[in-house]
Amino acid sequence: MKFTVSSSDIFNVTTVAGKIISSKNNEAILSNFLLEVKDDQLTITSTDNETTLRSKIALADAEGEVSVAIPTTITDSLKEFTDQPLNFDINTENMSISIKTETGEYKCIGQNGSIYPQTPAMKEDSFRCTVKASVLLNGINKTGFATSNEDSRPALTGILCTFDEKGLTFAATDAHILARVIKSENQYSENCQFILPKKSASILKSILTNDEEDVEIMADDTNITFILANHTIICRKIEGKFPNYERIIPQDNPYELIVDRTSLLNSIKRVYSFTGRDTTGLVKLQITTNKIHLFSQDLFYNTSGNDSINCQYGGEDIKIGFGAPTLIKILNSMSTKEIKIQLKNPQSSGIILPLENEPNEDLLILIMPMLINE
Repeated sequence: MKFTVSSSDIFNVTTVAGKIISSKNNEAILSNFLLEVKDDQLTITSTDNETTLRSKIALADAEGEVSVAIPTTITDSLKEFTDQPLNFDINTENMSISIKTETGEYKCIGQNGSIYPQTPAMKEDSFRCTVKASVLLNGINKTGFATSNEDSRPALTGILCTFDEKGLTFAATDAHILARVIKSENQYSENCQFILPKKSASILKSILTNDEEDVEIMADDTNITFILANHTIICRKIEGKFPNYERIIPQDNPYELIVDRTSLLNSIKRVYSFTGRDTTGLVKLQITTNKIHLFSQDLFYNTSGNDSINCQYGGEDIKIGFGAPTLIKILNSMSTKEIKIQLKNPQSSGIILPLENEPNEDLLILIMPMLINE
């Protein structure tokens, strides 16, 4: 069986597919990609038995059909080739593989594709809808940073996606910060909710583009499927109950300031660089009329930093502490020029909002304060 494929095309696909492969898998076959050729199309599959990615490449020159598992280490070899046609010749009896290039020939041994895990099938009564790629990418970008890394609370390690009459809502929290964005381009008469695993969200980010391509989404009681023009991702839902985050969003933060996002971000980075061994990264914000004074220190090294930036504020003076790494993550996730920060007191959570939301979007970020020892 023979086929020809561009080295750059197959390298780009296997690079993304390789992100699914786990170094801790207990099945040797999972350290392979599945290559299938049929009807002048090459399909490359990778899986860790939790997330599966199937990617398609159109072939101009293919003879016959084949299903072969090939070691994922092929990606390391492919990156050494300049962009050129690669001519694959696969012996379907012993699964020996020959790859001929403009300057040489390379050989390896594959395995019969029939032993590769089957792609999970969705149930007939699955929830189905279509979402623009840009909407899906935007939601993941603006909430994914808030997911938890604590495996002891699985529900917090993913992004909650809710389809209802409001539109499509993305929410993520690590119990210290909460990011929630509502995209109201479309409303859904059939409700659906699932927790998208962080790993699957990362793979989606790798293949989604910020354009108007339609992404078909299907979800049943076990799996979620995302179908794009050239890629299909199937992942297992995260089991567990996501917190009722709406009840912890304060409705009565009376003090509001407006500040340039980049100016605040750079100021935090400057004072944070002087926290040294202080692993909390505590930065104190003293907010006075039209000013934010920032302060950090490391008592072990006897270092400190302070800075001041302008803002729009006319309320009572407030001093509040936040973790600098957390603030930096939040501000980096936003794209608006100016932001609003709503506060109540040093012990209560703060709300960070864009001064102006993008069309059909409602973004809110909650951050818990840190204790200030005076």
